[in-house]
Amino acid sequence: MTVSSLAILVPGNFEDDAPADGLEATLGLFETAERLGIDGAWVRHRHLEHGIGSAAVFLAAASQRTSTIELGVAVVPIGWESPFRLAEDFSLADVLSHGRVQVGLSTSAPHEDILGDLVFDGDWRSFDRGYGRVTRFVDNLRGDFLGGDDTVIQSPGNVQRPRLQPYAPGLVDRVWYGGGSLRSAAFAGSAGLNLLIGNLTSGEGTDDYGTAQRNQLAAYRAALPSGRTPRVAWGRCVVPTDSADRISRERYRTWYESRLDRQTAPQGPRRTLFSADLVGPAEQIVEQLVQDATLAEVDEFRIELPDEFAGDEYEQIVADVASKVAPALGWTPAQTVVAA
Repeated sequence: MTVSSLAILVPGNFEDDAPADGLEATLGLFETAERLGIDGAWVRHRHLEHGIGSAAVFLAAASQRTSTIELGVAVVPIGWESPFRLAEDFSLADVLSHGRVQVGLSTSAPHEDILGDLVFDGDWRSFDRGYGRVTRFVDNLRGDFLGGDDTVIQSPGNVQRPRLQPYAPGLVDRVWYGGGSLRSAAFAGSAGLNLLIGNLTSGEGTDDYGTAQRNQLAAYRAALPSGRTPRVAWGRCVVPTDSADRISRERYRTWYESRLDRQTAPQGPRRTLFSADLVGPAEQIVEQLVQDATLAEVDEFRIELPDEFAGDEYEQIVADVASKVAPALGWTPAQTVVAA
C-alpha cells in the first residue's frame, strides 16, 4: 500500500451574515494544505446552502493564493448547469491556475422543486440532465472548432475560427465523476473520466460498504477505453485527535457518536451504505486504514472534512493528517514553491 497523492475536501462553510469570513478561512486552508505539501485541495459544491455555489469562481480565487496544489470541486451537479457555459467558466479558472483545476461532476439535481424554475425556462423536467449532459460538457472542453471550415467570427482587430475560449489544454483529462453505484462507475469508465468514490455508496448485492465500492472499482476499470490510464481517488472522513485541545476532542467524539446509527445498516430506498468515520489518535487511524482492502486498490487518498467543525479545528486535522497519518501510509509531501 502506497498513497502517492493526498488531498483534502473542504466544506467551504460560512455564516449567513458574514460569508466573506468563512470564504477567507477556506482560502486560508487551501494555503495551509499547499504549505504542508498536500497534493490537492477540493471544495464541496452546494446550492442554496452556506457553502460554495459557484466552484469555478472560488477555484479562480484560490488559484491566485496558491501556486502548486491541485484545485478541485466535488462535485458540481450537472443537472443545473449549461454544459457550454460551465466549460467556459472552468476553462478560464484553469488558465488562471496554470493547469491545476480538477472538475468533479455528478448527475444529481438537488433542491429540484426550488431550483428548477429559477435555472431553466420552459419544461425543464423533460431536459436531459443526466449522463448526456456530462458528455456535452466534456466535449466542449476539447476545444474543437465550431461550424464549418470557413466559419469565422470577427472582433476588433481579430478574425478567428470560433471555439470555446480560453482553451485550456489538458483540462479535459482532469474531469472526474462522483460514482456511487455500479451504473455510475461503469459510465465514468466508458466516458474515460477519472473516478471519485467517497464515504457513502449504494448497496447493490451486498450490505458491506467496502465490498460495494470494490465492485464499483471493478466495473469502472472494466469499462475504461483501451489505453486510458485512470485516476481513482478514495475519500474517507478522518479526524486525528493528536494535536486537538480538550474542547475539540469532546466535539469530535460527540460528532462521531451522532453518526454511528447510520453505519449499522443500509439507509433509505436506495440502500445507501456509509463508511465508518475514523476518529482518534493517528496511530489508531493508521491501523484501521492499513486493514482496509479498498485503500489497497487505489493510490490517491482524499480526506473529507466534516461540515460541523470550526476553522482552527480544520487546520489541526489537516496538519495531523499530513504529519502523522499519511506518512505512515507511504505518502511523502510535495515540494512546494515558496514565493520570495
